[in-house]
Amino acid sequence: MSKFESSVKQIAYPQQNVYNMLSDLTNIERVKDKVPEDKLNDLTFDKDTISVSVPPVGQITMRIIEREEPKMIKFASENSPLSFNFWIQVLPTDEANSKMRLTIDADIPFFAKAMVSGPLQEGIEKIADALAMIPYQE
Repeated sequence: MSKFESSVKQIAYPQQNVYNMLSDLTNIERVKDKVPEDKLNDLTFDKDTISVSVPPVGQITMRIIEREEPKMIKFASENSPLSFNFWIQVLPTDEANSKMRLTIDADIPFFAKAMVSGPLQEGIEKIADALAMIPYQE
């Protein structure tokens, strides 16, 4: 397995607000207009799963397999060219602010590692940036 981590992102909202929003994927409806259409196609979701078409990879589906309130949400791939787990970790910095780190643990075949490592690292950083900009008001 190959591990990719985003840098730590500061969020100007309390840990519980961030967890509440991200642990229920139906909340994506509130922010999906902020996702560039050319980056994500055919976005569908319910409380526990999210599915999206990512050019040139294809359709990817992830399901929440573990929630550890208020600090961690863990996803597993269900329909993906690569098998992977994905974590969102949220920790408080004080009562009104928190910080976040994303981690992907992917089963990448040796021959493909050099080709996908750069895009995966770049992708997780962009996702972390986007999640850090969401308004997490209750």
